[in-house]
Amino acid sequence: MARNLNYRNARLAAISFAVAGVMVGASFAAVPLYRAFCQATGFAGTPKIAESAPEKMLERKIVVRFNADVDKSLAWKFAAVEDSIELRVGETRLAFYRAENLSGRAITGTATFNVTPLKAAQYFNKIDCFCFTEQRLEAGAAADMPVSFFIDPAIANDPNLSEVTTITLSYMFYESGDDADRNLRASKTPTETDG
Repeated sequence: MARNLNYRNARLAAISFAVAGVMVGASFAAVPLYRAFCQATGFAGTPKIAESAPEKMLERKIVVRFNADVDKSLAWKFAAVEDSIELRVGETRLAFYRAENLSGRAITGTATFNVTPLKAAQYFNKIDCFCFTEQRLEAGAAADMPVSFFIDPAIANDPNLSEVTTITLSYMFYESGDDADRNLRASKTPTETDG
């Protein structure tokens, strides 16, 4: 009887550890999976990623506005070179943002992005973008950062978007995880880090 009870307890413990392991693994995979889902579907204002431009352009024109923000802990100046551009649906365009490191040290930044109105995100496609990789700027350095994009001609078939004449592409730069962690450790006093 005791042997049977020990076997059941060991089996229950093994199942519990396996479930806990799957849950921990799922929590680590959730962010990249959610990001991939958003980029594939345009969910939550996330622009889609395209490999090439569409073959046709429509006469319909849309104004694309550019917004740029920087997290308050990042010592960068970041702005769109142009406030907005007008383009034909299906036309590929190139826009630039400019970033400048205002600090006395090299900083690596990561950009997040979205499109408003949210319902238009599924038709906003980026071919190439600085937001796909981390951006490192040396102390006092500046860089122009391009984004190549188009609006999918399928937008013309969506009756919910017939009134859309303006789309806003927004970026927010944050200090990259490794640099942010180093900066946080460097800013703590010896008593804070010893504790």
